[in-house]
Amino acid sequence: MHHLKRQFRRFASQPPYQAAVASAAVFALAIVAGAMATGGGEAPTSAQPTASIAEVRGEAVALRGEARTTTPTPPSATPSSASPSTPSSGAPTSDPAPDPDLNTETPKSKVLEYDYQAQINFYYCGPAAVRNALSAAGVQRSQDELAGPLGTDQFGTDSAEDTTRVLNAEVDGEPYLTRMISGGSATSTQMDQLQADVVKAITEDRSVVVNVAGSATDTAGGWHSFPGGHYVAVVGYDDDGRLVQIADSANPATSSYWMTTIALANWAATRGYSA
Repeated sequence: MHHLKRQFRRFASQPPYQAAVASAAVFALAIVAGAMATGGGEAPTSAQPTASIAEVRGEAVALRGEARTTTPTPPSATPSSASPSTPSSGAPTSDPAPDPDLNTETPKSKVLEYDYQAQINFYYCGPAAVRNALSAAGVQRSQDELAGPLGTDQFGTDSAEDTTRVLNAEVDGEPYLTRMISGGSATSTQMDQLQADVVKAITEDRSVVVNVAGSATDTAGGWHSFPGGHYVAVVGYDDDGRLVQIADSANPATSSYWMTTIALANWAATRGYSA
């Protein structure tokens, strides 16, 4: 009986996972106690209770080993419900087609059609140059009609500011502006500006009027000298504006010639031009 009590105490002290074993041991002790009460207090000679306890103990050990070696199965991963991104259903975009009526390309060379007329007296170079320039824009005016607005007299026409004013009065939009070249010669910046102004104006079908003074040589070697001042019209350009075509009213024999833009810029030094 004492042996059974020790077994009971030992089972009672086991960890919680052996609660089932303890319950079996209690059941076995109850049987033995009942037998002893019936048989005068002596333990039965049968080894059945001991065997039962051993079997239960073995099962507990097996359960304990299983608990140590078994790895819990992780929950299966839940498939993502997110669907792959869907490409935009909109139609592909493209750059708009260029407007065929909009030509932004500047030609390498261009010469205007104009109606040439030599000046009718020695001091009408201003009215003649403006008249020739306006003819390229389709505006027909006589030299006499232009002399009054230009303020021209026997001493000539005062400056490029006068030619600019009259050109703008005759051409829609007032596109002309005055560029003055001060000093005895043009700077590289002024040369570049004249080149750009000539290309822009002629591309827009407008002739440029230049107030010159002194002497200049054209590309053919011709020499042109006007110490007291003179007006000429530029009616074309070549080589991206590095060369210009001059319409000169002074002499019908040399009514047109080519000149470098550098030579023309220096010829206009101390004066200016309308472009």
